[in-house]
Amino acid sequence: MSMNERIYQIDQLLNDRRSVSFKELQERLEISPATLKRDLSYMRDRLNAPIVYDKELGGYHFEKQGPCTQYELPGLWFSAEEIHALLTMQHLLSTLDTGGLLGPHIKPLLSRLTALIGTADDSIEQVKKRIKVETVGARHFHLDHFQAIGSALLRRKRLTIEYHARGTDEISVRDVSPQRLVYYRDNWYLDSWCHLRNGLRSFSVDAIKRAEILETKAEDLSERKLNEVLGAGYGIFSGKDVQWAVLHFSPARARWVASEKWHAEQKGKFLADGTYELKVPYSDYRELIMDILKHGSDVKVIEPENLKKIVLAEVDNLIKNYS
Repeated sequence: MSMNERIYQIDQLLNDRRSVSFKELQERLEISPATLKRDLSYMRDRLNAPIVYDKELGGYHFEKQGPCTQYELPGLWFSAEEIHALLTMQHLLSTLDTGGLLGPHIKPLLSRLTALIGTADDSIEQVKKRIKVETVGARHFHLDHFQAIGSALLRRKRLTIEYHARGTDEISVRDVSPQRLVYYRDNWYLDSWCHLRNGLRSFSVDAIKRAEILETKAEDLSERKLNEVLGAGYGIFSGKDVQWAVLHFSPARARWVASEKWHAEQKGKFLADGTYELKVPYSDYRELIMDILKHGSDVKVIEPENLKKIVLAEVDNLIKNYS
């Protein structure tokens, strides 16, 4: 009998009975006293099972818990979405500097997460050895700034930020009302109402050089408004003036692109010759252009005409680099 099976049997026995003796548990599981002690310790220490021994009853039972501290056994294994979420969360936490103010909070959370991933017969070492989560293009950010942003966001306070706009290589100081944090393509972004520009803006957290919480109450915008302005167009460079790009992918590349998600509102279909047609909304073409060009000659922009011209100009500039 595997450790997984024993733990689930112990859990069932303690849930079904008022009390179960050590001897009965040992006989039911057909294991040695040492193995049973290890299993009980594992459930207490790694799975946070509220197992207590009652001298009067002469056995073990689950201690009564409050509504916010309910113990629950993890599944025998995780779904693809669950293991990705857990490993991504562990990766995010492990890359943070635990020496700052958040250190005392990050360390126990990371330990608990590590224990959850390495449940039962699958040690965390085995999981980390067999499953990898790779991030590409992730940029480093200052943890203290991130803490200030998160605090202001939840407390609904304004922020003063010193922001480096990489496109113009300019640094500006702005007062913003933070609305939400977005984790997108391995980087963090702060959607905010910018009081300097009097409009919604998305700021790359790693480009924030200073963040100071103000006592002024932040302005609140509805999620509908946020999605209209920042969620309608393509990717992080979204906006309100939306156009639709129509892209045709070669039959060879279509087998990959047909399974990819470029945008929540995208539309796709296979054409008679095996070409795959993908339609995506965009407001700012910069990120869309990057995704188009990475497919090289296997993709063609069908419309709109201005997007075709932008791609052609980019290709011409690329050729000049090698001429």
